[in-house]
Amino acid sequence: MGIENTHKLIVNCLPLDAAERQAFVKAARDVPQEFVGSEDHRGDMVWPVSIPDELKSQATAVIGNFPVSEAERYTRLEWLQTFSAGVDAYIRPGVLPRGTMVTNATGAYGRSVSEHMFAMMWSLMKNLNQYAVNQHDHRWHDQGTVLSPEGGIALVIGAGDIGSHFAQLAQAVGLRTFGVRRHPDAPAKGIEKMYGFDRLDALLPLADVVALAVPRSPQTHHLLDADRLARLKPTAIVLNAGRGDAIDSEALAAALAEGRLRGAGLDVTEPEPLPADSPLWDEPRCLITPHVAGGNHLKETSEQIIRIALTNVSRYAKQQELLNLVGR
Repeated sequence: MGIENTHKLIVNCLPLDAAERQAFVKAARDVPQEFVGSEDHRGDMVWPVSIPDELKSQATAVIGNFPVSEAERYTRLEWLQTFSAGVDAYIRPGVLPRGTMVTNATGAYGRSVSEHMFAMMWSLMKNLNQYAVNQHDHRWHDQGTVLSPEGGIALVIGAGDIGSHFAQLAQAVGLRTFGVRRHPDAPAKGIEKMYGFDRLDALLPLADVVALAVPRSPQTHHLLDADRLARLKPTAIVLNAGRGDAIDSEALAAALAEGRLRGAGLDVTEPEPLPADSPLWDEPRCLITPHVAGGNHLKETSEQIIRIALTNVSRYAKQQELLNLVGR
């Protein structure tokens, strides 16, 4: 880290209370810190970031997701700590000053997102999404057969924090868990067997539940395309809470409409928001939520985001390697 501590400035946008601010002051040691967040926003689903103009050109570190459109104004920036796990917009070439370190909040969202996916799985297995529509229409109607997870296989694609949390929930209700990740030699809690992406086509026909929690990358774009969706059982359920473009939306809509899948639970879509004319909105086999599995909907998530940022402030002040550093 090339700038001496006395010439650094951390702009902290977290909605902290007085005790938490003191903890950050202590962690920063001799690095100056400006707090621009308000505790009043602690309960907001998305924490606002509003940084005074004079601080943008002075900041060497920012804790918070400032608008990408303002990135060019942070000319001294050497470290950005986001509230989010996704940082795609910030790590595109030319967005931030060369050499800027970007760290995310990976580790904060595992429980929240995985539990959301797990709830979607149960809803689709037991037709609860269709019964909710019947209730709205005042319609008393049996929606037919249901599924049980007992003895099935959950294929978890992306075995990071979220995927590992989901796998542990899946195991608890009787599902076997196979994982797919870039580095299959790295184990993950809750995953019974780990494979590389080269085995994906062979694994898909075995899956009763496919849970996607992959980051956006050229390799994961339309990872589940028409060909791979066709490999799944007609009783399979697909869940996606990673990145919307991991599934070809048109191919998914066709597979659902033709009864080639049991159902799909989507918290992320391609594009977002999902266009009003998308056939997925009217597909009874599809359960859609508007990218709300993460965010600050769970109190524990907010606490974890603050904890991660506090640890990294301490490391930044000591010129140590930061946690959750995203490769650029």
